[in-house]
Amino acid sequence: MNKFTISSFALAVSLAFSVNAMAQNMSKDEYKAAEKRIAAEYKLDKANCGSLAGNAKDICKAEARGKNKVAEAELEAQYKPSKKATYEVSVTKAKANYAVANEKCDDKAGNDKDVCVKEAKAALVRDKADAKAQLKTSEANAAAREETSDARTKAQEKGSEARHDATAAKRDADYKVEIEKCDKFAGDTKDQCVARAKTQFGK
Repeated sequence: MNKFTISSFALAVSLAFSVNAMAQNMSKDEYKAAEKRIAAEYKLDKANCGSLAGNAKDICKAEARGKNKVAEAELEAQYKPSKKATYEVSVTKAKANYAVANEKCDDKAGNDKDVCVKEAKAALVRDKADAKAQLKTSEANAAAREETSDARTKAQEKGSEARHDATAAKRDADYKVEIEKCDKFAGDTKDQCVARAKTQFGK
């Protein structure tokens, strides 16, 4: 089974493509048929994990679950297109990636594992923040198209604010990763590491 990983760039591209795909109407029969295909593929993916053992099996199962959840979210978004549905697809992808990344951390130990978990969480925070900013900006722009130039100005302000909030959330997540990395040190070395992290992130 192909590993289920999506970079932030690939996510943005896939979302842009999905918007066009979602514009097409889907009949109820097509929807039901797609549901069955997704369920059958999930069953097959889970079965393929049976030959594995230990954490490799756990990772395989997490990938299968993530792939299934994303497929379900994309189907819902195609059947009932909306800005919120597109947002749910991106959040589902972020959660699926996090579940797999977090599972992979079990192959590590000590501080390496702690850092791995923090990095997985930071990636989740970044992707969810980007998705939320995209949703707010899209909603604000849609509202602005229906109103006056004053509303368009407000829409731009809301979009800017949403992007600012996303940047702050991602920065805070990255800061936590750097602080976790300092735990492998002790004494003055650890203090210096923490100080550098605080300076770097303005804490």
